[in-house]
Order: sequence, then structure tokens, then C-alpha cells
Amino acid sequence: MTTATQAPATRAEGHIDPAAAFVPVQTRSERPTSFDPADFDVPTGREVNWKHSPIARMGTVFVDEDSAAHAVEYRFDVPAQFRVESIGPDAAARGEVFRPEDRTAAIAWKRTPDALHVRIPANEEHEGTLRIDLVGRDATAHANAHIIVEAMPNSAATVLLYHSGAAQYAQNVEIIVRDGARLNLVSVQRWDEDAVHVASHQARVDRDATLTHVVVSLGGGVVRVNPSVELAGAGSECKLYGVSFSDAGQHLESQVFMHHKGPHTTGDVLYKGALQGADARSVWIGDVLIGPDASGTNSYEANRNLVLTDGARAESIPNLEIQTGDIQGAGHASATGRFDDEQLFYLQARGIDEEEARRLVVVGFLGEIVQKTGIPSLEAELTAAILAELEAGGQA
Repeated sequence: MTTATQAPATRAEGHIDPAAAFVPVQTRSERPTSFDPADFDVPTGREVNWKHSPIARMGTVFVDEDSAAHAVEYRFDVPAQFRVESIGPDAAARGEVFRPEDRTAAIAWKRTPDALHVRIPANEEHEGTLRIDLVGRDATAHANAHIIVEAMPNSAATVLLYHSGAAQYAQNVEIIVRDGARLNLVSVQRWDEDAVHVASHQARVDRDATLTHVVVSLGGGVVRVNPSVELAGAGSECKLYGVSFSDAGQHLESQVFMHHKGPHTTGDVLYKGALQGADARSVWIGDVLIGPDASGTNSYEANRNLVLTDGARAESIPNLEIQTGDIQGAGHASATGRFDDEQLFYLQARGIDEEEARRLVVVGFLGEIVQKTGIPSLEAELTAAILAELEAGGQA
């Protein structure tokens, strides 16, 4: 069995009261991990990794219980040779990368005895999309999942996880991109408005391999998809992209972590969001750690949010930690605002009415990320969905 690890609390230096000797772990890389849900308390909302989440609205995802049999239906458009039997938590590849950082991930690990494992064979380039539809059947039913996506050396493929319907869903996604492989993984959340989806995606990218990871969140009551990537191999590359559109009452969240470990690694993080309606909320937290051995690193992260109506709120927190002076470049940026009056004026000056001008600005703003899915049929669907969101909110 894989053993759990727990990081010690960090000692506070220079405090005038020696009795108050410890402060909580604050940095992403120092968070404790465990495969046992009992090692994590039920969140109260005061914890550093939960303080931006609506705990009271998150249903049963903190309850250590088995999945309801009818909660989520899985549909596969994946060739049989790409699916690997995975029996038990000690099955091959399972746990090679994944370490639960919170209670929901530990529950999903424990309560999913047999993982869903997709493996792209070595030296094979698959041209189509490997699609898995996950359809929630009951908004009140609890479900757990552990999914492994493994790209063997010098392989290439696109994998789509498409979520719809409604459930109380705790999900782990373990991603392994081996030497020289190229993997494009897209996770689409188009849940019904009463769904709760809490997901932890953890990936490792090996030597000269590339991962493109795209999170698209357009539906759901509370959706929290947290990707974490370790650039372990020399010359590895990762692109983390995200797009969200939060309507009235929706909470859409992503906490992103990119850890540069190997030399000459490249990272690019870009998340964009739009918000409209009372109490529409989005949360983005981006952490980049450039380790002491990550010489020659080139890394950048950015988050941009477009607030369309009063009452909507976007929280954006970029963080960057550098532990070596030998890098090519590193930076981070965040911006949240309303429509650019100059853009609207430019379009209206060319005969486009204000309603159409606003539509063009929003679609163009979010379309940059939609196009990065690399799946033309999905791009068209998501563009239409964004237009529908605008129409429903009275902003088109």
C-alpha cells in the first residue's frame, strides 16, 4: 500500500511569544497529503485551500461514503485497446503521480476501488478524440471517481472528459505523460444548475513531453476543478488553459499549481472568465513554483476576467515562487474589469450596434481559450453555448 505523507507545520521565526510557535502551512508545495480521508477534517471554510469555496453548498462531497449506483453514467468513445483493466488501489500506474491534498480527493481515492484507466500505446498517434461522457443522473446522489490517463512514450492523443446532468461528484484525474509523448486533455463542465463537481487533476510530464490541459466550466451550481502539474523531465512543457462563464448563483473555481522540477522546462497558464448576474462568482488561484534544479525555465501565468453586470464577483490570486536564479523568464498577471469602452466605441464607429458589439467582444475574449481545445466540433458547440449564456443574461 502507498503510505501517506504529512508535512509538518512551519515554525514562526522571530515571534515575541515563544508559546505561539507554529503557523499553518501556506504554500501549495508544502500541503500535507494522505490517502486516508480521516486525516483531513471536514472543511469549515477557514482553511487556506477552502476559504474561497462555498462549503455550505457543496452537498455530500465531504462525506466518506460509497457512490450511489445510479449517480453517474459513463459512456465511452474509446477503442477497446486503449482501455486498461485497473483493479484495486495497487493497480499499475495508479498512485504513481496522484497524492490526495484534501478530503474530497482522499474520499474519491478510497471509495473508487477500480479506476478508469485510458492508456495511449507507445509510438502511436491517435488522430481522433478519445471521448468519455460522464452523465449525472441524480442531483442528490453522491458519486466518486478515479480516472487515469496515461500517454506512453512518444505517443500522441486528445482525451475529452465531458460532464453533464447533475450529481454530487468527487473526482480524481491522474495524468501521466511519459518521455516524448504529447497529450491534449480537455475537461468540459456543462452540468445542470444543481450539480456539485469537485475535482483534483494531478499530472506529471516527463522528458521532452508536452501536456495541454484545458478546463471549460459553463454549467453547474458549484464547480471546482483544480489542476496540478509537475514538469519533472528535462525539456518538458505544459500549457494550462481555462475558460468559464458564471451566471447568477454559480460558483466556478480553479486552483492551479505548476511545479517546474526539471531543467529547461516551459510553462504557460492562461485562464479567462466572464461573469453576469447576481451572485455570479469565479475564483482563480494560480501557483507557480520554480524549483532549485529547474535551470533554464521559462514560465508565465495570467488570469483575465470580464464582469458583465453588477453583483458579479471574480477573485484572482496569482503567486510565483522562484528557487533558482538560472531561468530564462518568469512572470504572472491578473486583470478583472468591465467592457473596454474603446473596443465598444471602435466597433460602433464601424456601424455595429451596441448589442452586437458587446456580443463580439465577449465571444472574442473567451474564444481565445475555446480554440485551444483543438477539437473543431467542440469549439463550435462551446461558442454557441457562450452566445446562449449571453442571450439568457440579457447581455447579448
